Amino acid sequence: MKVRRYEIGDTAEIMQLFYETIHEVNIRDYTKPQLDAWTSVNMDVDVWISSLKSKFTYVAEEENKIVGFGELETNGHIDRFYCHKDFQGQGVGTKILEQIVLTAKSLEIPKLFVEASITAKPFFERREFLVVKKQEVERRGQKLINFVMEKLLFQG
Repeated sequence: MKVRRYEIGDTAEIMQLFYETIHEVNIRDYTKPQLDAWTSVNMDVDVWISSLKSKFTYVAEEENKIVGFGELETNGHIDRFYCHKDFQGQGVGTKILEQIVLTAKSLEIPKLFVEASITAKPFFERREFLVVKKQEVERRGQKLINFVMEKLLFQG
């Protein structure tokens, strides 16, 4: 498996991975109406290209197939962070997060933070992220629980 920077040609595959992961992995923690609201939030390819290009977006690839992706913003926010439904628990997220941490440290970003789903919370906890707060967000009339989590990279 290799981790590399996002390229525009990855966009359709990333969007598909995002949709399928939410509907087939997050289903154990959220209802179908919640998942439909979550994934219907702007599935426009041009919007995705613009968003993916505006961040440090990393793609994990296995035999020319995208098996995960994660985004780092310059303020330390980890935005979208997803692993392919067929590659859960195989180190994909760990590899992407390692790259995000390296990038953040090189940019001297003092801490990382993420809004982790119920499903992703244990992954981030195992990597020393601490829960700051539990929150409820609304997407297209559906309320979803997630957790604001952070990890200090440098002591202030």
